[in-house]
Amino acid sequence: MNMIRQRSNSYHFLFKTRGVVTCTLPVDPPNSTASNVPVDHKTLCFSLAELLIQRGLLSSAQKVVQRMIRHSSLISQALSVVDFAAGHRLGLDLGSYGALIRKLVSSGQPQLAELLYSNEIIARGIDPDPPILNSMVICLCKLGKLEEARNHIDRLLAMNSIPDKVVSNSILREFFSRERFSDAFDYFVRVTDAGAYLDFWCYNMLIDGLCYRGYMDEALQMFDILHKRSKCAPTVHLYKSLFYGLCRRGRLVEAESIFREMESQGLYIDKMMYTSLVSEYCKDKKMKMAMRVFLRMLKTGCKPDNYTCNTLIHGFVKLGLFDKGWIVHNQMIEWGIQPDVVTYHIMITKYCREDKVDCALMLLDSMINCNLAPTAHCYTVLISALYKLNRLNEVDELFISMLERDVVPDHVLFFVLMKNYPKGYELHLAFMILQAIAQKGCGFDLSMISTSHGLPPNWDLEQEIELLLEGILRTNFNLANVAFGVYISALCEEGKINEALVCMDKMIGVGCKPFLFTYNSLIKGLCQEGLFEESKSLIDLMQDHDMVPDQTTYLMMINELCKQGNLMPALDILNQMDQRGLRPTVSIYDSIIGCLFKEKNIFEAEYLFKRMLQSGVDPDEVIYMTMINGYSKNGRAIEALQLFDKMIENSIQPSSHSYTALISGLVNKSMTDEGCIYLDRMIGDGIVPNVVLYTTLLSHFLKKGELGFAFGLFNLMEENLIEGDLVTYITLVSGICRNITSFEKRRCIRRRKTEKKTEVLFQLLHQRTVVPTESYVRVYANSSEERERFALKLIGKIKGVRFMPNLYLYNGIISGFCRAGKMQDAYDHFELMQREGVRPNHVTYTILIDGHIISGNIDSAIVLFNMMNANGCAPDRITYNTLFKGLCMAGRQLDALSLSYAMRKRGFSPNRASYENLLKSFCAEDLGEHAFRIYEEMLAHKYIPC
Repeated sequence: MNMIRQRSNSYHFLFKTRGVVTCTLPVDPPNSTASNVPVDHKTLCFSLAELLIQRGLLSSAQKVVQRMIRHSSLISQALSVVDFAAGHRLGLDLGSYGALIRKLVSSGQPQLAELLYSNEIIARGIDPDPPILNSMVICLCKLGKLEEARNHIDRLLAMNSIPDKVVSNSILREFFSRERFSDAFDYFVRVTDAGAYLDFWCYNMLIDGLCYRGYMDEALQMFDILHKRSKCAPTVHLYKSLFYGLCRRGRLVEAESIFREMESQGLYIDKMMYTSLVSEYCKDKKMKMAMRVFLRMLKTGCKPDNYTCNTLIHGFVKLGLFDKGWIVHNQMIEWGIQPDVVTYHIMITKYCREDKVDCALMLLDSMINCNLAPTAHCYTVLISALYKLNRLNEVDELFISMLERDVVPDHVLFFVLMKNYPKGYELHLAFMILQAIAQKGCGFDLSMISTSHGLPPNWDLEQEIELLLEGILRTNFNLANVAFGVYISALCEEGKINEALVCMDKMIGVGCKPFLFTYNSLIKGLCQEGLFEESKSLIDLMQDHDMVPDQTTYLMMINELCKQGNLMPALDILNQMDQRGLRPTVSIYDSIIGCLFKEKNIFEAEYLFKRMLQSGVDPDEVIYMTMINGYSKNGRAIEALQLFDKMIENSIQPSSHSYTALISGLVNKSMTDEGCIYLDRMIGDGIVPNVVLYTTLLSHFLKKGELGFAFGLFNLMEENLIEGDLVTYITLVSGICRNITSFEKRRCIRRRKTEKKTEVLFQLLHQRTVVPTESYVRVYANSSEERERFALKLIGKIKGVRFMPNLYLYNGIISGFCRAGKMQDAYDHFELMQREGVRPNHVTYTILIDGHIISGNIDSAIVLFNMMNANGCAPDRITYNTLFKGLCMAGRQLDALSLSYAMRKRGFSPNRASYENLLKSFCAEDLGEHAFRIYEEMLAHKYIPC
């Protein structure tokens, strides 16, 4: 221990600073007979110290003073001793400082303790000992300086000193008050590894907090340590914290082990615990396990209630096992449990999902006859189903009926209406919902709070909404939360994100607590604007207001990131969910896997799919379809086939989308026989080939140049009354135009081999009716003139079909006219597309340049190339090479050479075909020097001349 140097008047800081410290010293009790003894003793000690100083025995005098400080029962006595020591220039040791700091902290003077520590120990470069560090941890915790307290703990542990229980209690309480349970757990691990033993309440508080935040592995670790170190058995509350935490995270096997341990301890398992476990198994679609727990519940004599039965019914209905749901429904009636609103809601939802809306409406009437008031949720699912069936008049009638029954609409109904209304009506819908909330929820006379009175031309909708919000806020705080949320969501949908944020500030400012859907709407809006950092800040704000983000929050962020191709931030969010103990949904995995396949990251997509399975998330038909589609588009037809069979093994019925992805992948990989097998199975499952399958097959056979079969497919679509969409026509026009001028060189052997396979495919697509092969084989012999006539006929048909103006479709049509040599028609459509608001791109100009080259008009091609630059549409590598080819064909080799220099300035270089054309031209003109330079350039670009 370092000795403290003497310094004159150094202790007077306590008396000088006591006046500026916010807290006051405790007043000592008035003198009494009993208190005269220590006062007399103190006087004698002072006299002894003065005598020793006079005799020059400073060391002995210091020991007297230090002993007086340690044994002073009152702060005032200790400070008077310090003042005496300062006046006589006597130094104090660390033990005396430690005793004084401890007394100051325990008497409620942490500010003075910190000041003493800072001025007399730290400022003088003295290393504090463990007792002082222990006292300072308590002091800093009382001052709320948690990070500084943690630093002192680090110094203690570095000195191989174990913090005492009071210190551990202080710092853990501070962690708990701030809900920093992961930091508390880290501290717990460090001090227990060092050999410290904590009080039982620390285990309780920490396990509770870890379970609440989802840190289940850490909570279980603490529970095991508690078992080993504590003689006390865990409480029921502690078991329940672990159980519900495990249930929420889907760790049902471990939750059941808690069950068994509670039973072995003779603890009672209540109805809520059984129902929670049943509910989680139902969510995971594990109805056998749910029924096993339910039967165990009955066997133990625990009687189920409405919630338990409704949970089972809902689980069966979600899996399509409606009959079993009815069995549970009938059984609950036998037990004397009457179906409630939730029971009816489950049944109504089931009928609506099966498009049996009339049955659902009958259930609604039955519910009303039983004197059960339908909720907004019941009306919402019915309105959504009616929209789906385009029964719009009934939507209005049902909405009016809902209001007549004084049912207050909520945000879910608002979202359903917003989804089915045209874009731009969001604020009008919000106004309608807020009017209904004000009238039915708050009992307002709308004429008293409206300023519109006939809706004049300068009617301000947002001002009307603000008035409604103020009225609702004065009447019903809970409904105000909903009303603000609806308005904020509407602003976000209309892209008014700044106004939405201002409204959120106002909402919080008046004391309202935003719901989760309000935060989610804002986060979605911010992500759509590309403001991902701001969305993360909003998540922090949510947590500051005790609102925990859910899977929907993260799904929206990940969806928007994947749409913009930002994979790394999306994967970071996925990892954050795992760290927070929040299990990602299958939709979240599906979004990222789809993006990975789009970016050709097949290995990463496979790894993430395996990670999903290992984490206990059951795949659904959508993610199987994403994987199959990804494999198919990347030429991995075998893997797609294996995954398709695996999906069927897992009792997931494939949809038309899954069949289409697989069949197209097999055909594209020239596995037509296998494609026919699954097409036959698809038709056997009652799934009719749709426009997506036809379009995919058309694209494949057009790319292969098998126009006859492609034309036959197109005719077959019309025979089967399958109407092509925009993608179909773009595919047709682009494919045919690519093949208008192609040569008729076909290998008869290849045609004979493919004819049998395509004939089977054709017949299956015709739904197993025998179709004469002449209907499509004859087209194989068509000449380029016949193809041209077919292409022009198709373009004429497309012009008769009303599609929204589309750049790709116009490019295809212009390409068809150019290849047919009809440049005037091409330019007519070039002008038409611009009149319809479609701006031509570099592909459009390249098509026209190529058309002029085919027509032998190189000068017009050059003029168009220069016009392209003037119009701000920069040519790409293909445009340059197209013009390069034309210049060579026109015998303008020097112009082509000049163009190659211009290409290099733009960072491009001629392709191999362009180099070959220029090389041939120079050789034909006996320009050997130029030809040799081109030859060397080709070698430099690793092109081997022919």
